[in-house]
Amino acid sequence: GGILDDYLRTDGVWILTRNKQFYKTNNEKECAEKCEAERNFNCRAFLFTRKKLQCLTLAENAKMTVTFNSTDAVLYEKKIYLLQCKRGIGKDYRGMEAKTRRGIPCQKWTEKTPHNPNYTPEKHPNAGLEENYCRNPDGDGSGPWCYTTDPATRFDYCNIPECEDQCMQCNGEDYHGEASRTESGLECQRWDAQEPHLHGFTLKHFPEKDLKKNYCRNPDGELRPWCFTTSPTKRWEYCNIPRCTTHPPVSGLGSQCLSGKGEDYRGRIAITESGNACQHWNTQFPHKHGWIPDRYPCKGLEENYCRNPDGEKRPWCYTINSSIRWEYCAIPHCDGTEQETAGMSNVPVQVPLSEECYRGKGQSYRGTTSITVSGRKCQAWNSMFPHRHEKTPDRFPNADLRDNYCRNPDGDSSPWCFTTDPNMTWEYCSLKRCDDHTQE
Repeated sequence: GGILDDYLRTDGVWILTRNKQFYKTNNEKECAEKCEAERNFNCRAFLFTRKKLQCLTLAENAKMTVTFNSTDAVLYEKKIYLLQCKRGIGKDYRGMEAKTRRGIPCQKWTEKTPHNPNYTPEKHPNAGLEENYCRNPDGDGSGPWCYTTDPATRFDYCNIPECEDQCMQCNGEDYHGEASRTESGLECQRWDAQEPHLHGFTLKHFPEKDLKKNYCRNPDGELRPWCFTTSPTKRWEYCNIPRCTTHPPVSGLGSQCLSGKGEDYRGRIAITESGNACQHWNTQFPHKHGWIPDRYPCKGLEENYCRNPDGEKRPWCYTINSSIRWEYCAIPHCDGTEQETAGMSNVPVQVPLSEECYRGKGQSYRGTTSITVSGRKCQAWNSMFPHRHEKTPDRFPNADLRDNYCRNPDGDSSPWCFTTDPNMTWEYCSLKRCDDHTQE
């Protein structure tokens, strides 16, 4: 492949960086050559502007600094610096892990205390000895390591997962291999093509997901990587990619409090905000569900603890109350603020919370109900899991298909949604018709 195959391309993005060099080049390939030859700093990425034919080599990539939109610019990031996994013994590992497998922070490669290093950036300029990141400058068979900040331990190994292109960790969300056939042997459709199958999984909408050529990927939290097929009669299918033999690193204990949506919450709260006890994730009673711990090894689905495996607003669980399928949990915020105020930030200001009834067929309904008549939780409109569908915000721009709120984009008899229950594709929502008799 060409020199640009080593880079991840993103159109229309500019990144803010102090350390950069300007060059005049005719095309992206020449700019990549400047990045490879850069001696002023370690070149992680470059920006190319088509109109001015300007080339900027950069010391930072989008993981390390601020990005913003710029129509004329194309950002190319070296893939090796985006990978948080190692190939083989990890001699070329350039990720940002900076603690040992026992959780001790690494000593900076340029420092002399608490340990005087044999391996320094001066002695080994091509070994990527930056900051205090784990590296393998001596080709150690046990993989990347670092000097530790513990005076009693000179060095220790780091827990870096394998990223062999032939295998996947977790559910293959980070799989970047080149498999391009489904498990039944069908060739994959290119992600940038809309034939034979129309779809919304484009590089524009999913810039982080490496939707390259026709390679198998998992952009939507499916069980494992998949692709649309080139067969008109088979829309999509899973790809047969084995699990890696080494386990992904354990990210400490995970968070014991709520930050963001709480997807990394690994605490032991197992009761919902209304006081219902949680159902164990590995049981199917009283509620049948698809979140089986063995299928999702990296979601922390232990015991009956509250979790957020599906990108909900915050952690939740199925309840042991047969009449209440699931509920959110009350998890204390990491910054000490009240959960209620944080929860409210998810509700758009212009939506009156009292509007929990609909008029006519409910095509104008813009409330925030997201529960079906049988108590099932709604699937987000921009998600394809557990049900693939065509009712996306792109295709129905006037239907306000936000989050997983009940809507009526297709003129059905009342608002509805796809459900998060794999056995029930869709249902009408738990909404009453408004009592006023005014004409719509």
